[in-house]
Amino acid sequence: MPEEPATRPAFYAARPGTWRDWWTLLHPPYTAWHLAYVVIGASLATRVRLAPLVATILAFFLAVGVSAHAFDELHGRPLRTGIPSRLLVTAAVIGLVGAVTIGLVGVARMGWPIVPFLVVGPLLVVGYNVEFFGGILHNDTTFAIAWGGFPLLTAYVAQTGSLALAPVVAAAAACALSAAQRQLSTPARLLRRRAVAVTGEIVLSDGSRSALEREVLLAPLERALRSTAWAVTLVAAALAIARLT
Repeated sequence: MPEEPATRPAFYAARPGTWRDWWTLLHPPYTAWHLAYVVIGASLATRVRLAPLVATILAFFLAVGVSAHAFDELHGRPLRTGIPSRLLVTAAVIGLVGAVTIGLVGVARMGWPIVPFLVVGPLLVVGYNVEFFGGILHNDTTFAIAWGGFPLLTAYVAQTGSLALAPVVAAAAACALSAAQRQLSTPARLLRRRAVAVTGEIVLSDGSRSALEREVLLAPLERALRSTAWAVTLVAAALAIARLT
């Protein structure tokens, strides 16, 4: 029987099978959310150039949307996809190599300012998602930096070849938003992927009682995640329209 929406491993997860597993693997709302930081960072530049913006978006899509998520699925199958491990490894490697290749082109065009980002980016993907280095990088702080501030700063440097105060402040905001995402998604994942039963009730001051159920606890967490993903993505879209038209 098909999985019910409430028992799927994520609110955006499609029914298992074929191409739908790949859709689920991409974590569409979260990938769009983090690619939005790329657009926001580029939009802070005095002059926004389309080619570096598209290249940076593509690099982060390959590194985060494809490679990081493929590595993550290899580590315990949290999304319960049926994608063969060899294909996940292939996707992870191709994604990371593709992102690095785009970064090398950026170095050839912009020079040394891109180099630190080119070095740190793959380390964050592998260190966080594969849990290398004893899992020391697999924590909320690394997530906030790697999936929030880092893409924003990279996009700005790809446009300008330097840093400034405004993108640093914006990166701090992106880190805060990604930290909030983590605080919401962690209990949501626990309820969807590990909880086998939820029991209890809320007793109100008037004596009325409200049963605690999985759906009751999930609803506010996932509504907040959906709303914030849409909000950040739409802000990025508005900035892109304003700066490129």
